[in-house]
Amino acid sequence: MKGILGKKVGMTQVIREDGLVIPVTVVEAGPCYVTQVRTLERDGYRAVQLGFELAKPKHLTKGQRGHLKRAAVPDLRYLREFRIREDEQYELGQQIRVDIFQPGECVDVEARSKGRGFAGVVKRHGFAGGPRTHGQSDRERAPGAIGACAAPGKIWKGKRMPGRMGGEQVTVSNLEVVLVDPERNLLAVRGSVPGPNGGLVLIKIARKQKVAKGGK
Repeated sequence: MKGILGKKVGMTQVIREDGLVIPVTVVEAGPCYVTQVRTLERDGYRAVQLGFELAKPKHLTKGQRGHLKRAAVPDLRYLREFRIREDEQYELGQQIRVDIFQPGECVDVEARSKGRGFAGVVKRHGFAGGPRTHGQSDRERAPGAIGACAAPGKIWKGKRMPGRMGGEQVTVSNLEVVLVDPERNLLAVRGSVPGPNGGLVLIKIARKQKVAKGGK
């Protein structure tokens, strides 16, 4: 496991020595604390639970405070699990900092996307809408026909329709780590990251690493 929790700060640019401008998303990553270690014998799988961002005791339940007290860590707002391999060892209270990543590595970034509320098919699915002429006046953003007549006599399950948009867990794969600043707990990844500024972000080592051209 090579992962950390963080908070999205926003987007900016990094200018390389050769003059290339790289758009990056800055994440305030860590420090995180190991709050629980799950084992194959006791829990049926191997994982480590990380806690992030200090919280006031009044914002936590008694169960949450007791759980964190057993791990000898401060009151934390977010708790998330990361799967680990058999050869990896972690201890309760151990700190995980942003320096576990190095510039040039590829990571997967997981976050909850911005909620857009109820949206039509044009905004939600990118439909073109109806024609703007030939007498129609209220079909510009309509979905068009959504089903058949006698056969199948129903609307197929999964049909793209208007509905609630956003607010879903989204993973962006293979983002390059451009900058690591351990002193300020900052991590900059190339490209955009889901969610609003200030939203919780999970950063993990990429599961599907990019392969260089020629298969090397």
